[in-house]
Amino acid sequence: MLANTVCVDPCSGLPGMGVKQSLQSAGTLLGFLANTLMILSTATNYWIRFPGGHSGLWQECHGDICSNKSCQTLQAVTGCLVLAAGSGIVGLVMGLRILCREGDSRGQTTSAIFFLSGLLLLIVLTGYTAKNAWKNDVFFFSWSYFSGWLALPFSFLAGFCFLLADMILQSTEAISGFPVCL
Repeated sequence: MLANTVCVDPCSGLPGMGVKQSLQSAGTLLGFLANTLMILSTATNYWIRFPGGHSGLWQECHGDICSNKSCQTLQAVTGCLVLAAGSGIVGLVMGLRILCREGDSRGQTTSAIFFLSGLLLLIVLTGYTAKNAWKNDVFFFSWSYFSGWLALPFSFLAGFCFLLADMILQSTEAISGFPVCL
């Protein structure tokens, strides 16, 4: 019975993905979700609803008439949000390159970019909340605003996934003489 058993290398014989590649795939997917929600939040003008209209970062609408906001109104908020979305896209491209094994594995850099994107998004959302939460008008934060808050944990989780995958890669290189497959 033992003569019929075949030894298979566990690193090359598994049909599934390893932990490192699974974390990189999860980080890429989370980064894609974060970027989609950030771009949706940036492009739409439903950050605030008030009686008779709604407002966003770029336009304010009363009924069916929309007008552009002045550039000085929320200049820092919109600038940081564009930087957050841009850095998230750069992180996503880097994550896809790592996943497709093109070039060097830059997991720490990709992780830092996703963390930077999340930090910029956090600055944007807290700044916008602080500016608008104390208004005397009756208003409600709307779905564009909440999609920005929903993108925040996805961005940080994407950074953690790439950071953990890079830690696994470094620990695998450190114990490369042992038969371990991660």
